[in-house]
Amino acid sequence: MAMGTPPLVDVLSPLDPEEFAVESRAAVDFIARYYRDIEKYPVRSEAEPGSLRRLLSDEPPENGEPMDGILADVQQYIVPGLTHFQSPNFFAYYPFNASTAGFVGEVLCAGLNVAPFTWVASPLATELEGVMMDWIGKLMGLPDSFLFSGGGGGVLHGSTCEAVICTLVAARDRALNRLTHEGILKMVVYASDQSHSTFQKGAKLVGIPPSNFRVIQTSAASSYGLTLDGVRNAVEADIARGLVPLYLCATVGTTGVGAVDPVGELGELAQHYGMWLHVDAAYAGSALICPEFQDCIQGVGLADSVSMNPHKWFLTNMDCCCLWVTSPAVLTSALSITPEYLNDISHGSVAKTDMIDYKDWQIALTRRFRAIKLWVVLRRYGAVGLRANIRRHVEMAKWFELALKADDRFEVIVPRRFSLVCFRFRPRYEGDHTVDALNRKFLNAVNASGKAFMIHTIVDNKCVIRLAIGATMTEMRHIRDTFELVQEKATEIGQDRD
Repeated sequence: MAMGTPPLVDVLSPLDPEEFAVESRAAVDFIARYYRDIEKYPVRSEAEPGSLRRLLSDEPPENGEPMDGILADVQQYIVPGLTHFQSPNFFAYYPFNASTAGFVGEVLCAGLNVAPFTWVASPLATELEGVMMDWIGKLMGLPDSFLFSGGGGGVLHGSTCEAVICTLVAARDRALNRLTHEGILKMVVYASDQSHSTFQKGAKLVGIPPSNFRVIQTSAASSYGLTLDGVRNAVEADIARGLVPLYLCATVGTTGVGAVDPVGELGELAQHYGMWLHVDAAYAGSALICPEFQDCIQGVGLADSVSMNPHKWFLTNMDCCCLWVTSPAVLTSALSITPEYLNDISHGSVAKTDMIDYKDWQIALTRRFRAIKLWVVLRRYGAVGLRANIRRHVEMAKWFELALKADDRFEVIVPRRFSLVCFRFRPRYEGDHTVDALNRKFLNAVNASGKAFMIHTIVDNKCVIRLAIGATMTEMRHIRDTFELVQEKATEIGQDRD
């Protein structure tokens, strides 16, 4: 049968090396200009809901466009409406660090674009991840039991949420080995009122009844950390009701106030009752590379798992979360499913103890080459540079805390932890019932100025303002300017009430 003439079509070459070099260079130049100009923008977005949809077409483009036009539209439509997480005046949530090395590592990750879900799928990407997990674990002072070199091991996830769900699944399945399947209805998860909400969401996702999630109250007496008696009493009460204590979260640097739970004491309690202990150090874990902060995880060898987020305070661009476990077999037995097409027949009967399949350490199959990003960051800045970055932010926070204490219109609610300062505006003539409303008005005034962005939390039913220092480009002058802004808005609000 005669074949017709093939239709003439334009040949698309989306990965032409020459075009790649030109267009990626344009993107790098774009980001460099953005960083140079970042202080010109209001830190918190001033965009109104639906504003971008009104500017963009309802239909997708039929034909491609030049990259310079696309970047021009990013500048015109997107950048002005962002909340600028890399601004040196961004003090909300916790830091989301970026760095030149982190960017280069992200470019290598995206450019190489491999998927190390099994060892054979990308052997050296897999092995680099194992080395990075041991490197960072050693820097943080984790015991050998969490390292591959000591029988444990680690994996890179995208977020703490993923790490928590994986450890909850491992704890659940470990417990089900001694219970009937219906035993899941009796399992109980414990966290403090300062623990991240992801633990409550994770427990729900793995089948723990919401009524079996215990939120243990903390107080100023323990600097809002868990107490041994508080946890023990909750556990004993559940056992008396025929329930099964499953999982306990200890946090090093809680989101609200930076509280630190007594890891060692909780580890002993968890072992006594057969619970899985997870240590969430998402924010403050980065600080553990400084020896002066390692007492915060004293006794961590009694835990089953530890997590920290390099994308918060480790000069590593998003996303990146480290999870270490002391028993990889417990984790992988809960998460491993291997279809035939993923079986490696190329190595025959060769021992595969060093051939890690990271698909069995996470929820998804596909995964990114995050390890190369950490490798670039660690090699470019070294432990000395990373420690210096942590310490300079801590010193800035110390200065801000002292400045607040010197102005009697403010009170520091909890002693500063790491680089987080929690305070509120409290004129002496104001009664307790009006202070919360006053602080909300004060916070709105600070954020509306465009010169800084902070958020609030609730502690002991009080509205408290959080200043979390950690942006890469923040310098001492930004902290001084922010304190002057805080004083200025406090004066304005005070005059409004006169």
